[in-house]
Amino acid sequence: MKPKTIYVLLCAVGTIVPYSQLVPWLLKYGLNLPLFVDQFLVNRISTFFALDVIISAVVLIGFIRVENSRSKVRRWWLPILAVFTVGVSLAFPLFLYLRELEWEQGTLVNQ
Repeated sequence: MKPKTIYVLLCAVGTIVPYSQLVPWLLKYGLNLPLFVDQFLVNRISTFFALDVIISAVVLIGFIRVENSRSKVRRWWLPILAVFTVGVSLAFPLFLYLRELEWEQGTLVNQ
């Protein structure tokens, strides 16, 4: 299986799995941001995971910016948008997919 195919599958999993938990919560509580933050940081374990994901998102955005300054990946901004709409679970494989497309098409510019 090609890396590009694996990355697309990971994009799907990285979207479906987190949203399988978010959508029912939104249907039950609506867009209640104070409750969301309260439940997001309800104890030390959930706070540990929350902070880990937030730091991972910041690191990923930094990685995308650095990698894009070296190798111009078209649509590099899509994974950054994905960080804020789904999370790292979609954004990281999406960036790898976009970079793989550039390699495959021979259009990746190394500087």
